[in-house]
Amino acid sequence: MNQNRRTFLRTAATTVGSAALNASAFRIDEGGALFNPCGELSAALKNHEFTQAAFANLNWNDVWDSHTHLLGMGESGSGAWVSPDMMSPLNLRQYAQFRFYLNAACVKHGHHNTDGEFLNRLLRLADDFPTGYRAMILAFDRTHAETGAVQPELSAFYLPNQYAANVASKNASRVQWVASIHPYRADAAQAVAEAVAKGATAVKWLPPAMGIDPASSRCDAFYDAMAKFDLPLISHGGEEKAVHGAGRPEFGNVLKLRRPLERGVRVVVAHCASLGVDTDLDKGVDGPQVACFTLFERLMATKAFEGRLFGDVSALPQTNRLEFLPRVVKHADWSERLVNGSDYPLPGVFPLFSVDAVVERGWLDANVGAHIKQVRHGNPILFDFLLKRHLRIDGLRFANATFESARVFRHAA
Repeated sequence: MNQNRRTFLRTAATTVGSAALNASAFRIDEGGALFNPCGELSAALKNHEFTQAAFANLNWNDVWDSHTHLLGMGESGSGAWVSPDMMSPLNLRQYAQFRFYLNAACVKHGHHNTDGEFLNRLLRLADDFPTGYRAMILAFDRTHAETGAVQPELSAFYLPNQYAANVASKNASRVQWVASIHPYRADAAQAVAEAVAKGATAVKWLPPAMGIDPASSRCDAFYDAMAKFDLPLISHGGEEKAVHGAGRPEFGNVLKLRRPLERGVRVVVAHCASLGVDTDLDKGVDGPQVACFTLFERLMATKAFEGRLFGDVSALPQTNRLEFLPRVVKHADWSERLVNGSDYPLPGVFPLFSVDAVVERGWLDANVGAHIKQVRHGNPILFDFLLKRHLRIDGLRFANATFESARVFRHAA
């Protein structure tokens, strides 16, 4: 890479003002783009041998994308809400991030139908997959104080459970829904029962942004309800860069998830905690700083958690997480404990992924890489799926079971 290109990338990374797009994580592929062109997938690309090879040998009724974000601003009456900080250029970092997310989802900035544009695009992308594929769309609760009071000033955005449930009900052939329930709410246990009654397949948390301490006894009533209904908890693990909110990074420490696991809750750790460092709480609150992924490996090695602890592989192909891909793929003992998720719309944030970087490491055939770069212009979710399906690291790959995620969630539906 020449000096001018390095300068451009660093300048662009600074301009977008996002830690998630910092210089070490930011790369534009040769012939690539900074922004999502929002094209449509051609029949030739959909029917191409490399696409069809990735589709083969899967039970498509079990292929559920376990990590698909909703996005909305409430124009449809959905109740969705976005923090004013993400809407104001005075908050350059958050504003730039939100603009990238809108572009990634092909929502035009300044339009007044964010809910509809986002959902229509998502459904079009889902239709490029074989019959049976479903996206598990994520609700997102607001930050709550320890008293249970809502704290909108510390909330990044809000996507109500009822909105996600309604979307799933109207698009059942392509969509399942995941609730989001803050455990400090006075009605948290009741909300779990209501979510189950409406067909929720899991509950989603982002503790650092939502202000949730997973090790707190305040969560116990919520955990007991989750265990009673056998509803899985999808919880972010490790450092969080994409969403602000409460700003409690220590709550992303995966060792804190021992509490729900020990109370019988099934837990899916998003991204396999593959970013950042955290305190080794097993050595005390002042313990050494250890890679978050190492702490996740420690939990996965706990025999008592087998069958209850899983990892999702969403975001793992991002450039800033590539070092962890071999470590995850080479864990043969995890083959039945991983589930796929796209983390959509992030695959549409073009600078976050570099196919060239994967090819250079010898993990992806160059011809396949060229194909999936074209696919990405028309369908970022399919791009993410193809990249993971075609990866080969020292002859190893993600098992079919990783993509047949329904086994972890279906019986809760």
